[in-house]
Amino acid sequence: MRILFDNGTPAPTHVPLGRHLAGHTIDTAAERGWQRLENGVLLDQVERHGYEVLITTDQNMQYQQNLSGRNFAVIVLMRARWSLVQQWIDQIVELIDDIRPGEFREVPAGRTSWRDNGHN
Repeated sequence: MRILFDNGTPAPTHVPLGRHLAGHTIDTAAERGWQRLENGVLLDQVERHGYEVLITTDQNMQYQQNLSGRNFAVIVLMRARWSLVQQWIDQIVELIDDIRPGEFREVPAGRTSWRDNGHN
């Protein structure tokens, strides 16, 4: 699966998140030169370049953008700090395997309950 890490997402070169996603192709917005793109333009690029999942920390994206008809899904990390994200790594890996195009899903911050906000 092709995955794009948006700005703020713990990138695979900085933290071990990428190691837990073995078998997937991971790029970052910065590597692609997309770090300054507005959300709508970024989503167009994600789709145009065949990414299947966008992982972001932008909690407002699901309220500002419509994924209906898009060929990819968005996972929102409620916090970017690795020490919080790593508590949910097993759920993130499972979520990536189960998520479907057009869905938004949230990964909680810290030791809170899991919220599944899938939208089709």
